[in-house]
Order: sequence, then structure tokens, then C-alpha cells
Amino acid sequence: MRPINLHTKIFLDGGDPREAAEIRDRLGFIDGQTTNPSLIAKNPEVERRLAANEKFAKEEILRFYRLVVEEIASLVPTGSVSIEVYADQHTTAREMLDQGKEMFSWIPNAHIKFPTSAPGLSAAEEAVKEGMRVNLTLCFSQAQAAAVYAATRGAVPGQVFVSPFVGRLDDIGVNGMDLIANILHMYQGGDGHVEVLTASVRNLNHFFYALHLRSDIITAPFEVIKEWADGGLIMPGADWRYESGSLSPLRYQELDLGEPWQTFAIAHELTRKGVERFAADWNALLK
Repeated sequence: MRPINLHTKIFLDGGDPREAAEIRDRLGFIDGQTTNPSLIAKNPEVERRLAANEKFAKEEILRFYRLVVEEIASLVPTGSVSIEVYADQHTTAREMLDQGKEMFSWIPNAHIKFPTSAPGLSAAEEAVKEGMRVNLTLCFSQAQAAAVYAATRGAVPGQVFVSPFVGRLDDIGVNGMDLIANILHMYQGGDGHVEVLTASVRNLNHFFYALHLRSDIITAPFEVIKEWADGGLIMPGADWRYESGSLSPLRYQELDLGEPWQTFAIAHELTRKGVERFAADWNALLK
């Protein structure tokens, strides 16, 4: 059952509905799920087809993606399911928005994932005005998170997520969990319309620190959540400390959330690489 002192929503990061069902049964609850092209590529049915050299037509893989998120949505009817638009370096804001509108119609509890890039922020800005729920993904800096806040100003609580990727910052020697702490602190001066979704969680240390910081949401892969469940859903105590080892710290920046989103330095190499990686994994599925 849900721990009494759990203030964070727990999402599964994955593309297999069977994992969602198992996590729900192990925890006794599940608050949502995040998906992306790379995770859909790891779905067992997709892997089986690729192993048999049976790739998908574009319309076919979109139908498959829809069926997957429909099944996941049925498992978390009061939660959220994030669906990611296709984007590469040439995809325009209009193209992302058009995809997002279609995907938003698939299920009643969708958040549409746009990259935290200039086109992605432009698409999210318009999507929010049209009443869509959005998740700005591949966030790697406090400035990007400030831009997400500014671009979606006027949204209601629950309508907007920002997903900082902690594991990929760790991979380059930077303390990714510092970014979570910094964004949460920065947002304390705002109106609460953006929820921080700790993403790219690699281990229980990431998971526990996000709980300790009271991140609004954590999305974690099956094995990490399973490990937490098997350990008895232990919560970090007040004296819990995160050991960052040799990772370089990320210093807090004083940023004005009232500025237009275009004024923030949003370009980030890891965002560019992340977009390329998701696009490549999606394109690898196509005939």
C-alpha cells in the first residue's frame, strides 16, 4: 500500500503494459507512466518483429503506439500517461503541435511530450492555450526549466510537467540531482503550475533523493521500482544524505520566472543528442 508519508507521485518509465500491471500489483498503486520512442522500441512485440526482420510502416507503428498507451491508460485511469511526439532537428513547432493534437485524442489522461527546445517550447506554449496537457522532456538546465515555466504561464496545476534527465547528466560527470533541487527551489517563487518530474532515474539513490527533495513526480524503470517494492517501500528519513561521489555540482542560478521564455539560454547539447537518439530509435522501426 502507499506509504502514508509519500508526497511524490510514482510513474513507471516504460513501453510495456505488462510491466505497468506488475508494478501496480507490487506497489498496490501506480500514478502514471511515461513513454518515448526508445521505450516503445523495447516493447517485446516490437523486438519480436524486428528480430524477424519485420519492420513497420509509419501508420502501423503509430497504431501500435496508440494501442500500447490505451492499454496503459486503462491500468492508470486516474493517473497520467505521457506520449512523445516524433521530433528530429528539422521538425517544426507546427509539426510537433499537429502530432500532439492527434496523440492527445488517443486517451483521456494524456500528457504530450515535447522536447525542451525552441520548437518544442513553441509547440507547448500553443498546446497549453488549447487546453492540452504537456510534458517538456529532455531538460538539462535550470534555464530550460525557467523557459518551460514562462512558455506555459497561465496553465492550471497538473497541466504541465518538466522532465529533467538526471542520469544523463551523471553520465557526463555532473550531479544531475542538483538540477532537481535547483528547479524545485526556483519554482517555489512561482504559482505552482509546473510539476517537476524526475526522469532518467538509474538507481535507488536517485529515487530516494527525489523522494527526499519531494519532487512532484518520479518516473523510474521497472527494475528500480521493483527493487523499492521488494525492499518494503522504505522512505528516506530526515537524516538521509545523497552521496554524489566525484560528480561536479550544479550551482543554483537566480533566474526571473517573469521573463519571456525566449530570453532564457535554452540550447543544450544533451537535449540535441537526446532528440537525435529518440528519432534514430523511432526511424529504426520503419520500413
